[in-house]
Amino acid sequence: MLMSTTNSIEGMQIERYLGIVTGETILGANFIKDFFAGLTDFFGGRSGAYEKELRKARDAAFKEMEVWARELGADAIIGVDVDYSTVGARGSMLMVNVSGTAVKLRRGNMETMSSSSSSSSSSSSASPSPRVRKTASIWDE
Repeated sequence: MLMSTTNSIEGMQIERYLGIVTGETILGANFIKDFFAGLTDFFGGRSGAYEKELRKARDAAFKEMEVWARELGADAIIGVDVDYSTVGARGSMLMVNVSGTAVKLRRGNMETMSSSSSSSSSSSSASPSPRVRKTASIWDE
């Protein structure tokens, strides 16, 4: 499934908007990781434990959003937004929330989509924009 922070997918037309889809994940940080992360913060450097948890939470939220979009029959999710928050007593849990718009796509060029009265047709590459995230390779086995 294609996911993009942009409101369109290069070389494709939006045939139908299927609705807003979201994915949420809340992960608690355990005591040992907090202890070692504290040492890392004290001595400087990056906290590998927190970075791993952050990636895991983000991937789970994206997967949840993708499942919902597939249930709606979507080909892509556009306008993707990712938010991070801490929740719980003293910010002891990490929440990742992703949202976007599920859409049904069809091949076409952007000029035709934006100007239906235009008779000129320019060929555009169907290669995805650098900001497109293809998630199938992440979770498909």
